Amino acid sequence: MKRLLTTAVVAALAFTTTQVPAVAEGTGRVVQTDKGAVSGTVTSTYRTFGNIPFAAPPVGENRWRDPQPAAAWQGVRDATVPSPDCAQTPQLNQPASETEDCLYLNVTTPAKAATKPRPVMVWIHGGGFTSGAARMYDARWLATKNDAVIVTINYRLGVFGFFGHPGLPDSGAYGISDQQAALKWVQRNARAFGGNPGNVTIFGESAGGLSVCAQLASPRAAGLFHKAIIQSGPCATTFPGQESGWRSREDVEKLGAAQPLGCQDVACLRDLPVAKLLEVHNVFTVPAYDTRVLPVDPAVAQQTGRMHRVPTLVGSTHDEATLLIAMIWPATVPETEYRTLIAGQYGENKADQIVARYPVNGNGDARDEIATVLTDGSWACTTHDTRQQLGRRAKVSGYEFTDTNVPMIFPDMPEFPGGYKAYHASELPLLFDFGVPLTPGQQKLSDYMIAAWGRFARTGEPGWRSQVQSLAPGAITGTDFARDHQCGFWSSTM
Repeated sequence: MKRLLTTAVVAALAFTTTQVPAVAEGTGRVVQTDKGAVSGTVTSTYRTFGNIPFAAPPVGENRWRDPQPAAAWQGVRDATVPSPDCAQTPQLNQPASETEDCLYLNVTTPAKAATKPRPVMVWIHGGGFTSGAARMYDARWLATKNDAVIVTINYRLGVFGFFGHPGLPDSGAYGISDQQAALKWVQRNARAFGGNPGNVTIFGESAGGLSVCAQLASPRAAGLFHKAIIQSGPCATTFPGQESGWRSREDVEKLGAAQPLGCQDVACLRDLPVAKLLEVHNVFTVPAYDTRVLPVDPAVAQQTGRMHRVPTLVGSTHDEATLLIAMIWPATVPETEYRTLIAGQYGENKADQIVARYPVNGNGDARDEIATVLTDGSWACTTHDTRQQLGRRAKVSGYEFTDTNVPMIFPDMPEFPGGYKAYHASELPLLFDFGVPLTPGQQKLSDYMIAAWGRFARTGEPGWRSQVQSLAPGAITGTDFARDHQCGFWSSTM
């Protein structure tokens, strides 16, 4: 189960080329970036620009190398198509990809010309550091309702982004460097799209939230952003049997050297086809620290205050682990196996305490109890810790998404006892247009959340006074988050 849990959840080099001022032209369909002109899609309400390179293709000698400067181009680049998906294996009905040349981003803005520079929000997608893509996130709501510039970015995943090897100096965190290269692109080009490079918010969910933690802990990210939103990716997330949710560079290098790829040196590894590397793709699920881009474990950086001190919004969903447990056990788990499974994860000494605190409910299926245990112990209370620890040195706000009837955005999921409720990633269809139907109450909540995220990007305040705001249709109110998730029990037990 430990391996299954890991699978289920699982500063860049400076650009030294001559900088060309980035400016907008004409009706706004064509924008001159620092590398060349791009032509996007313009409607009556929004503009979108896709597939804009922010770094050179990470192929050949650039495989497992910090991102290099993108080449300039002549003429006008077609930006009417979204960025491609980075190489990955299929997960949760996300299609596979063998595209290694994937360091591109997308920009969405309101159609009308900006009267003053707009706040910029840079979205870092989730997917356990092994899957996902920028193009999955339709940012029109956030852009048009908040008068903001939204940038969604790709970064190398799995074996391409987080592979380590003794022959690769400073390896294991190339995906984090990719994110910083995109943030540097934003600094150079935000004004051309009507944005304010002096007011950039990074935000992300799941692995994207953990990526925000990594950027908060990275000295090389200084000055590249000014606010941060962590969604379901607390900086000190751990799962049963783990000491940390992050890996040291040394451990990642050992892991890379142990893979059955048939190579004795880096030159051979760089010559391997994408398909061969994808055979070990899901082994590399977390960034490495002890690297130049990430010198300290973000969990330690959070505890010791070695984080960029910017306003931060930190939140989670009320039932994070229902989705993850269904991925591990798609069929019923008899309640008679409950204690054995808990003991296998938390140890015999703690099993009785946990089972007593989280008893079975008699429905014949232990998966809902296991999900509640994992939600509280590995997600909610570490989210609470992130708020408490970051809040010692910076302004921190909190939320919990609690809508138990939100639509499921992942197709073909199995039945789950009691339903999935506010599952991991369930807030996303209220922020981005996933094409799923929302009730009038959910649409009202969506408008509230979009406005709160935009207000935070403008001012550093989401607009509520409570330490943690509960977000559900008809129930937007403060909540005693730590008591609800029994964080006192987990801090004393674990």
